[in-house]
Amino acid sequence: MDGPGNSEARESLTKRRLRLWLRMLTVTRATEAGLRGYLREQHGTTLPRFDVMAALWRRGEAIPMGELSRMLLVSNGNATDVVGRLEKEGLVQRTPCTEDRRTVRVTLTEAGRAQFEGMASGHEAELSRLFGALNLDDLETMRAILRKVSPQMDGAKEKA
Repeated sequence: MDGPGNSEARESLTKRRLRLWLRMLTVTRATEAGLRGYLREQHGTTLPRFDVMAALWRRGEAIPMGELSRMLLVSNGNATDVVGRLEKEGLVQRTPCTEDRRTVRVTLTEAGRAQFEGMASGHEAELSRLFGALNLDDLETMRAILRKVSPQMDGAKEKA
């Protein structure tokens, strides 16, 4: 049976979820702004460029453009635009796939790897500054909580 107490508890839980979402949004935006500012001021680059280079560096091999887009949760057009600018600067290389001519693979060049590695340590330091108030237990607790809600987010990513 659904009495008045249950309805109030549900409303309270709903409002708490809303407040949590607003806090997560605020923290995410502030973190992103901090990283954008750091990358712009210290390296003259943008967060999307850094993200593309980071994804390619992590993979360590040429990957199809479509896979890169999925990894970054961006449109193919967005990824193509960023990769095109990086290619003009000699930081990435696009090559046609030998098995499927419609597919283009992209990888970091030596210059791209060197530039990314130069940015990565500063990026880590900036994240340490932004999240400096959290100890190891806090970080692990937050990661566990976010992993718990991740399955519900998978459907939201597909709808976006």
